[in-house]
Amino acid sequence: MNVVPDTSAVVDGRVSERVADGTYEGATVLVPEAVVGELESQANDGLESGWDGLSELKRLADLADEGTIELRYVGERADGDARSHAHEGDVDALIRDIAADHDATLLSSDIVQAEVARAKGIDVEYVEPVARGVVDELPIQEFFTDETMSVHLKTGTKPKAKRGALGEMRYEIIDEEPTSEAQMDEWATAIVDLARQSNEGFIELSDDGMDIVQFRNYRIAVARPPFADGIEVTAVRPIAKTTLDDYEFADELRERFKERKRGVLISGSPGAGKSTFAQAVAEFLNDSDYAVKTMEKPRDLQVGPEITQYGALGGEMENTADSLLLVRPDYTIYDEVRKTNDFEVFSDMRMAGVGMVGVVHASRAIDALQRLVGRVELGMIPQIVDTVVYIEAGEVHTVYDVTTEVKVPAGLTAEDLARPVIQVSNFETGRPEYEIYTFNRQVVTVPLNDEDGEGESETGVGRIAKQEIEREIRSVAHGHVDVELRGNDEAVVYVSEGDIGTVIGKGGGRISDIENRLGIEIDVRTHDEKPEDSRGTGAGSRGAAGGGDGRGGQVGEERGTVVQPEITSRHVVIDVDDGVGETVEVRADGEYLFTATVGRGGEVQVSRGSAIAEELEDAIDRKRTVTVVPAR
Repeated sequence: MNVVPDTSAVVDGRVSERVADGTYEGATVLVPEAVVGELESQANDGLESGWDGLSELKRLADLADEGTIELRYVGERADGDARSHAHEGDVDALIRDIAADHDATLLSSDIVQAEVARAKGIDVEYVEPVARGVVDELPIQEFFTDETMSVHLKTGTKPKAKRGALGEMRYEIIDEEPTSEAQMDEWATAIVDLARQSNEGFIELSDDGMDIVQFRNYRIAVARPPFADGIEVTAVRPIAKTTLDDYEFADELRERFKERKRGVLISGSPGAGKSTFAQAVAEFLNDSDYAVKTMEKPRDLQVGPEITQYGALGGEMENTADSLLLVRPDYTIYDEVRKTNDFEVFSDMRMAGVGMVGVVHASRAIDALQRLVGRVELGMIPQIVDTVVYIEAGEVHTVYDVTTEVKVPAGLTAEDLARPVIQVSNFETGRPEYEIYTFNRQVVTVPLNDEDGEGESETGVGRIAKQEIEREIRSVAHGHVDVELRGNDEAVVYVSEGDIGTVIGKGGGRISDIENRLGIEIDVRTHDEKPEDSRGTGAGSRGAAGGGDGRGGQVGEERGTVVQPEITSRHVVIDVDDGVGETVEVRADGEYLFTATVGRGGEVQVSRGSAIAEELEDAIDRKRTVTVVPAR
């Protein structure tokens, strides 16, 4: 009897097993060289299957020495291309050809290989594959108690766990004996194999050095070298199952969700209970006769079977979104909205009319909304997100209502400063707490209450206005700058005596331009005019001017280095070549323009739209010679 085992049969030890039970006693075992090459390749890659297969070949050699079987190696080794395409069937085809050429029985644990061989008229013996290292239960189950949220295991360290109630988690040692590498390898292999073999688990992600496993309600990350510096297993599970009734504002939130399709961000710090709340929302919407789906990577929300959980199709959430639009859900729960791509997908689905509930990491409720700024058009934010729910210690801490209105921002008075303003209001009190709008070409988020207790002139728009005034004046002043607010629409700026003319500008044009842009009346004075009780270097003492000597106009006799500024869409860039971190003066035809610090890239960048950028661009347009000299 001639027998040709394929790779799967050798790895599973099926040949020696059949020799032992007498089935193959006296048989001639023809081992293809292609099988030997594949096992060698797997062993070199550190795969356990490769080593198991080589051990089986050694057992067959021992049986041949005893005279129990005849062992021969036949055929040619597969080349590198064939081995790299083994999953496409190249090596299997070589093995089938050998079985056919020797009129032998093909022994295989690969169902596809067996069926193809039968179709080609080859005699086949198929045996079930060995469930390698598979156990019925999670091998690290013993570390979980009723209050355990996560278990953290790593080679050479003591096992740890996060235990306690939501908001009161303790990261503690749960075993005083450090875990050996052999034990970690056994656990890691058993967990991955369990997920592959069990109907209750699956592999969410598998890459070199990292496997993400979902088994029942456990999400387990298995990391190995070289991706990690040691074998590490992190297992997480939810410790609470809630309904919407368990939370504050339950009645109001129910009505809000049912009123119309909403765009909601559920925010909070890690472990605060965001996903638990999202699950409660998903179950409520499903019970309210809405078609609900989820988008997760990995899929670990604990929801009922009526709610289909989708992963990243082809590794991309955009593909999942395209598919979901064909499914037409009423609401989609998007777990872990983190990267710009996630926010874009969330926004696209929301604008397509799908109700969206996104889970976002944030340390404050307003921070969740700010993560949209810069990722989508400012005016679109209220259409994408109209509700922000902030979770803290498993409870609903804050709910914000997000709307938009064309108005003069709070704290400003000039009617011509009216613009679209996003109002973020406390859902419970109805009182606006933040405003988001464009101020002096920048998007600002302005708190409407005194969070720092510094008095009315330093709150909200006052702080933003002071920062903008300082920035504008520093861009043209040589010495330090102090700004003192006198209400919401008036300020006094103190500069060096030599800077008065430069700051005011010819005929008052420069300071008028700043006043019109900011909507604030500015009185320019010298530091000597500042009241005795408020003198000092002030917040502006480290301004961009740097020199601090009040020079204006023509500065020094140095010729300096001639440069060719480059105008981009957002900056005017001066390449200084070297002198990173040095302070330099920029001049046009020898006339002082401004002082700046050379950045890490050997460049000086000036934001377009600022006063100094306009002067620099004017100098370039007039073909004046621009030079850079070290600041004195």
